[in-house]
Amino acid sequence: MTPVQSSFLRRVTRLQARLHHWLTRPSPVRYVAIGYLSYMAVGWALLALPVAQQVPLAAVDALFIAVSAVSTTGLVTVDPGASFTLFGEVVILALIQVGGLGFMTIGSFAWAALSGPTGPLRERVARMVFSVAATEDVRRFLRRVVVFSLVVEAAGALALWPLFLAAGVENAAWAALFTSVSAFCTAGFALFPDSLESFAADPLVLGVVAVLSLLGALGFLVVSEVWDRLRGRRAELGFTCRLVLRALPLMILAGTALLLIAEPSVLARPWPEALAAALFQSLSAATTVGFNSIPTAGLVPAAVMVLYVLMLVGASPSGTGGGLKVTTVAVLAALVRATARGESEVRVLGVPVREERVRQAASVLGLALAVLGLALFALSLTEDQPFDRLLFEALSALGTVGLSLGVTAELGTGGKLVIVALMAIGRIGVLGFAVAVAARARREAASAAAPADVAL
Repeated sequence: MTPVQSSFLRRVTRLQARLHHWLTRPSPVRYVAIGYLSYMAVGWALLALPVAQQVPLAAVDALFIAVSAVSTTGLVTVDPGASFTLFGEVVILALIQVGGLGFMTIGSFAWAALSGPTGPLRERVARMVFSVAATEDVRRFLRRVVVFSLVVEAAGALALWPLFLAAGVENAAWAALFTSVSAFCTAGFALFPDSLESFAADPLVLGVVAVLSLLGALGFLVVSEVWDRLRGRRAELGFTCRLVLRALPLMILAGTALLLIAEPSVLARPWPEALAAALFQSLSAATTVGFNSIPTAGLVPAAVMVLYVLMLVGASPSGTGGGLKVTTVAVLAALVRATARGESEVRVLGVPVREERVRQAASVLGLALAVLGLALFALSLTEDQPFDRLLFEALSALGTVGLSLGVTAELGTGGKLVIVALMAIGRIGVLGFAVAVAARARREAASAAAPADVAL
C-alpha cells in the first residue's frame, strides 16, 4: 500500500468513527434539534395535504406555517382560519402543543419519561434546561409539567368559551380551545383574521389570554416554586424565580408606560381601553405570545422601538416564551454595571453570579446578533421593504414572538425561507448553544454553596 493510499484509508477510518459516534452517542443538544426538526417536517407534510387546505397553498407557505407553529412563533403568510380546513387547524394546534410542551419538557423525552424509566441522556437535558436540583425526581417533574400545562389550557378554554359565545364567534368551543392552547404555548396563532383586534374593548377576553400567556411565559418551575412557597413547603424562592418575578413584571409595566406615551392610536381610545391596550401589547411582546389587540402596521417609530426591545429580551428561561430571556439580560446589565464601577464580581440582586454564566449570557447575545445581522443582509437582498420593517419581522422571528408590521404576508419565497430559518434557529439554535454552554458550566460547578447559578 502506498503512503497516499494509507493516508486516505486513515482519513476514511476517522470519518467512519466520527459518523458512528455522531449516530450512536448523540449529544443532548443534537437530540433537541432533531426532535424539533422532525416535528416541523411532519407538520409540513400534513399541512401540504389537500385535505388540510381550504384553498391551494404553495409548499413554502405550508412549511412556513408548520415551522411557525412548532417554534410557537405565530408569524403567518396566510390566514389560518380561512386557508385551512378543520383537519388543518387540528394539525396546527397539535404542532403548537408539541412545540410548546416539547420545549418545556425537552421535546419527545417527556412522553417517554411518563411511561418508562428516565435515561441518563433525558435526565441530563432536563436538569440542564430546567436547572432541576439533583434531589428532584426528573420523571415526576416532567409529569407535573404535562399535567399543569393541560389543566391550565383546559381552564383557559372553559373561560373563553362563554365569552366567545357572547361575542357571536362561530364554533366558539373550538375557537376557545385553539386560542387557549395558543396563548399558553405563547404561539400567537389565532383563527381570527385580525388576531384579537376585534376584542380590544373586551377586558375579559384580553384578561384570560393575558393570564394564559403569563403562566406559559413564566414556566412551570417559577409557578411551582411560588405555589410551594404560598403553601409553606418552601422557606424561600429560588434565585432564578426571584429574578424572573422582579424583572418580567418590571419590563411589562415599563413597556406599558412607554406605549401610552408614544402611540397616538392608543391614547385616542377611552382611558380604560387605552390602558388595557397598552398593557396587553406590552405583555404580548414581553411574553413573546404575539397576539395583538391594536393594529401594529401603523405604529409610530417610537412604539415600534419599544416592541423591538421587549421582543429581543423575551420571557422566563423555564417557560414557553422566546427571546434572549430576562435572566440573560439581567446578567448582561449587571456585567455592564460592574465594568463601569471597576468591580471584579458581577452581582444580580446582591448575589455574585458564576463567571461561566456571565460568559454564557454574553455569548448568547453575540450569537443572536450575528444571526440577526446575517438574516437582515439576506432579507435586504431578497425583499423590497423598508429596513425598519424587515428588522421588526426578523426580531419577531428570532425571538419566536409573532408580532408583525404587515410584511410577512408580502415576502417572496426567498424572504419566507429566511424567516423560516430564523424561527427554527430561535427555537433550536440559540437554545442549543445555551444548553451546550450550561452543560460545561454545570460540570465545572464546585459545590452547591457556589455563587448563584441563574438559569439563562
